[in-house]
Amino acid sequence: MSDFTGTLVVLLLLITALYLLVNQDWRWAIAALGLQYVWAFLLVIPSWPAELAVVKLVTGWIAASVLGLTRLNLPATPPATGSVPSGRVFRLLAAGLVVLLVLGAAPRLTDWSRAFGIYPAWGGLLLIGIGLMQIALRSGFFRSALGLLTLFAGFEILYAAVEASTLVTGLLAAVNLGIALVGSYLLAAPTLEAEE
Repeated sequence: MSDFTGTLVVLLLLITALYLLVNQDWRWAIAALGLQYVWAFLLVIPSWPAELAVVKLVTGWIAASVLGLTRLNLPATPPATGSVPSGRVFRLLAAGLVVLLVLGAAPRLTDWSRAFGIYPAWGGLLLIGIGLMQIALRSGFFRSALGLLTLFAGFEILYAAVEASTLVTGLLAAVNLGIALVGSYLLAAPTLEAEE
């Protein structure tokens, strides 16, 4: 992967992760999650055979689809009111700290092990950090599931550098789908209880 392509993919990955962190519309969040898996796929494909990397991409899209279809069938919630988007500003500032930490930590990670390239290290650590922030700073099962999927995508980017096993790829795909299914169930559970 050339320097330009690697930098571009990491920047696009950062933009989609930040969009997931600050946006309010669930439809665009699902679209950003799907795009995030495309950029993660591009960071994984130098380390894994193409057929294993495609499994990661397709699994991510299925997980995003499961969450999106569940959210589509739920009643609409009123948008948050307030003229000053202080929550968004705070989340962006906190994400800036994560970016600074990743810029310092990724070169150390590549020095520690030659298995890690700098672009997968940046991408993986960015997704782990922003996924953790998504879990901590956003409320609700939907946002928590998005944060967990983001965090796990970052872990998979890093893990791809050290392991290319078919069994591990299948287990990672099962964990992704499990997160999406549990998130969907927890999203739909209040509605199901109200109908009974």
